[in-house]
Amino acid sequence: MATEKIDGVSVNTQASVYFDGKCVSHGITFPDGTKKSVGVVLPSQLTFNTGAPEIMECVAGSCEYQLAGTSDWQPSAPGHSFSIPGNSSFNIRVAEAYHYICHFG
Repeated sequence: MATEKIDGVSVNTQASVYFDGKCVSHGITFPDGTKKSVGVVLPSQLTFNTGAPEIMECVAGSCEYQLAGTSDWQPSAPGHSFSIPGNSSFNIRVAEAYHYICHFG
């Protein structure tokens, strides 16, 4: 089941806007210092680079993703997550708004 609500966090009110507004996210910090981001990717095909490992959790909408070094596109829908290694990249294709939580490793 997709995460619907996150309680007890602080939220950065200034959004991070990428790819000319095709991706917008807000950073959140948990009481223990853990950081995540929540956001939306609008219809597009984009390439994201990672520093730290990430887990992308779909909470609404859908996408297809392709990890660096692979040729297959995989679907992601609400309740599904996929992992991206640190210092890597992934391509994402979005036909309808893809709402996500990014868990940083």
